[in-house]
Amino acid sequence: MNEENVVERVCLLALMKKESKETLSDVQNMLVETGMFDMKECKSVFKMLKNEQYISENDTLTMKGVMEAKLAEEMFKQ
Repeated sequence: MNEENVVERVCLLALMKKESKETLSDVQNMLVETGMFDMKECKSVFKMLKNEQYISENDTLTMKGVMEAKLAEEMFKQ
C-alpha cells in the first residue's frame, strides 16, 4: 500500500478501532456518514481490502491489516 491510499488506510484504521460489539456494516455506515464516500464505494474499498488480504473472511483485520492500520494511525498523528 502506498502513501496515496488514504481512503484504504482510513478504512483499516476504523476497523482496528471499532468496538467489539460493532460489525463491519457498522463501520461502513459510520464511514459513509462522514461523507467520505457513498455505500457503493465503501463496499468496493472493503472488498478490495479483503481481496488483498488486509481483512479476513470473518471481517477482522489480518496481521497484514493490523500492521497497515498501525502505520496509518502513526501517519495521521503527525
